[in-house]
Amino acid sequence: MKYSELSIQTQRAAPADIRTEGFAFLYRAGYLSRTGELLPLGQLAVQQLEQAWHKPEFEANVQNYLDRLGVPTSHSEDTGEYFAQFKNAGEEILLCPACGYAARHELARCHRQPFSQEEPQPVEKVLTPECSTIAQLALFLGIPQQKTCKALMFTRLQDEKLIFVAVRGDLQMSEAKLKTLVGEVRLATPQEISACGAVPGYASPIGLRNSLIVVDELVTLSSNLVAGANEHGYHLKNTNYPRDYAANLVADVCLANPTDKCLACGAPLELRLAEPVFSDGQLLFEKLLMILAEIAHDEKGLALPAEAAPFAIYLMNVPGKTLDTASAAEKLYHLLTDAGLSVLFDDRNERAGIKFNDADLIGCPVRITVGERGLQNGLFEIKQRRDTEIRQIDLDTLIAELRPV
Repeated sequence: MKYSELSIQTQRAAPADIRTEGFAFLYRAGYLSRTGELLPLGQLAVQQLEQAWHKPEFEANVQNYLDRLGVPTSHSEDTGEYFAQFKNAGEEILLCPACGYAARHELARCHRQPFSQEEPQPVEKVLTPECSTIAQLALFLGIPQQKTCKALMFTRLQDEKLIFVAVRGDLQMSEAKLKTLVGEVRLATPQEISACGAVPGYASPIGLRNSLIVVDELVTLSSNLVAGANEHGYHLKNTNYPRDYAANLVADVCLANPTDKCLACGAPLELRLAEPVFSDGQLLFEKLLMILAEIAHDEKGLALPAEAAPFAIYLMNVPGKTLDTASAAEKLYHLLTDAGLSVLFDDRNERAGIKFNDADLIGCPVRITVGERGLQNGLFEIKQRRDTEIRQIDLDTLIAELRPV
C-alpha cells in the first residue's frame, strides 16, 4: 500500500501531557489519534495481531503467541488470565518469582499463619469506651491487632440481604474476593445493620439474625480474639470459632500483600505492574498493540515484531541526480507485492531525511531504500529495523530473502 493512500500523518513530537512513552510513539507514528482512537495504520496493526493468533503454530496456545511477540507475561491459574509486565502498566499483580504463581492483587491468595494458638478461654464482656475502631480497641486493651476480629457489613444488591464479614483485625478485606463469593454488594446503612442485631463500631457475628455470615479462613484458625459485643461501648474477649458463632461461608476474603508467603511454594510474593492481555478467554488485541509500543521501541520510534507491524517492509527512495529513483522504487514496489510481500511504499516527494525518520518511527521490521548509487550497480539497500547493519543486495537475493515461507 502506498503512503499517500493511507493518509498517514506523523508528528515530530508528542504533547507534553501524553500518557506514556509507548502511547507517544503510537501517536507520533500515526497509529492513534490524540484521544487514543485507532487510525488506519493502527487498525492494520491490530488486524496483523489477530491474523497471527490464528496461525497454526499459535492458535489456542497463548504462551507461545505472547513469547513470539516478546511480551513478558505471567499466567494466573486462578482466573486463566495472562498479564503483560511493563513499567507503565496500570494494574497490580502479586507474583511469586520462585514458582511463577501470579494473580491480580485484589484476588491473590497467600499462605497465612495464625498469630498465636492457645486453649480457648471463656468469653468475657468488657467495657471499651470510645473504642469503635480496631486501632483504638487494641491500644485500650494493650493487645496486638492480630488478636482482634474486625466486622464489615454490606448489603447484597440482588436480594438486599445483610452480608456480615469477619476478618482478623490487622488484615484488609478484599471486596473483589467478597463479590466473587456473594455477588455485588454495597455498604450497609446503619438502619440495615441495626435490623440484624449488630451495633456499628461494636459488631460481631455473635447473635446476629437475618444475615449471611462470611468468616475469613484465618479467623477460624485463630483463638481468643476480641470481637464486638453488639452493644455500644462493649467488646467480648476470647471469642472462638465455631464455639461462639457459626458461618454461612468460610473463605479467604482478605488481601494478600507483598512479602506474604506464596500459597504454592512459600516464597515471598512481589508486587508488579501489569496489564491483562488475555482475559475471559479472549486476547485483547488493541491493548496488546499498546503494550508492544511500550516494550518494543527505541529513541527513534517503534520497533514492532513482524506479527504486529502493519507492513513487513517500508520501501522508500532517495532522490538521485542522474537516475529516476522514484520510478525504480515504484517498479520494485510492484515486484515485492506480486511476490506476496506486505509493503508500505513511501511515495511522497519529501527529503530523504524525513523518510528515514518516518521509517524508524513507524517501525516496520525491514526498510528497503532505492538510491542512485545502488541502482547503478543493480543493488538495493536493506536494513532490519532492530539492527544497525545496512546491506546492499541484488533484486533476486532481495526477493528470495524476504519472500513469505
